[in-house]
Amino acid sequence: MPSRNEIQNEISRGDRQDIIRRKFLKQLYNHTRRNTIIYATAYTSKKAALPQFPDFLLSITPEDIQGFMSSVHQLNGENLDLIIHSPGGSPEATEQIVSYLRAKFKHIRAIIPQNAMSAATMLACACDEIIMTKHSAIGPIDPQMAIISNNGSRFFIPAQSILDEFEQAKKEVIKNPELATLWVNRINSYPHGFFKKCEETLKLSQIMVENWLNAYMFKNDKDKLGKSIAEWLSKASEHKTHGRPIDIKTAQSKELKVSALEDDQKLQDLVLSIFHATMVTFDLTNCVKLIENQNGKGWFSLINIQQK
Repeated sequence: MPSRNEIQNEISRGDRQDIIRRKFLKQLYNHTRRNTIIYATAYTSKKAALPQFPDFLLSITPEDIQGFMSSVHQLNGENLDLIIHSPGGSPEATEQIVSYLRAKFKHIRAIIPQNAMSAATMLACACDEIIMTKHSAIGPIDPQMAIISNNGSRFFIPAQSILDEFEQAKKEVIKNPELATLWVNRINSYPHGFFKKCEETLKLSQIMVENWLNAYMFKNDKDKLGKSIAEWLSKASEHKTHGRPIDIKTAQSKELKVSALEDDQKLQDLVLSIFHATMVTFDLTNCVKLIENQNGKGWFSLINIQQK
């Protein structure tokens, strides 16, 4: 397996980065004989280098369904390997993607070479099995709510944290009514109906993951574990932070059907070669998201990036 630096050197010698990435995608397909699609964003590279980079450009959005439609078009066979590298995004967009992929493929493996967080974890839970490396991670699925600050910038807060704050306000005001004004001003900073939306979004994410796990990962099991796993993944108080990584051992301890990529050396070499080539694509181009199959067909999101 070539390292990331070796792939970058190969590209710099004159070979186009698209050719290198697609070569490895085709090699993986030839090895597994399973359709292969990579869904990846540049959130661990461009976001790290440019903290002001808009989150929505790197997240799962309704627009992504177009990329999956382009990638699935003219593919034959009932099996799919879905390579995921994403910080997550919209649960509703994820639901649309899952509905589409499950209508097209009978068996789907989610392969996570590094990170599939939040709604990307939800996407992985809609697969029949998950393959992770020793260093890769999934994450909590507690939904993040967009908040607009006074200066117009957007940031995200876990829905459960907002609901917990509301409950704290009620308890403190009962004990000390003089705090009412303080809490009213704070709560009024949220839009009307916001707390109800937090409750509904949190419930929706949990129900979707529960149903997907029972329908696919545990479809042949007498004991359906979807409910307990979905509750654990959405429990903000246990994970403490929304971005906290859940490694393969922890995922397995909760009885998710997760296998180690390292168990198949050839599969590991091919998957990581695809991943490294994709990361080099993000490093060397203005591409920030790609959805691509083993035939080089797909969809790419490009943006002009100006560094100061």
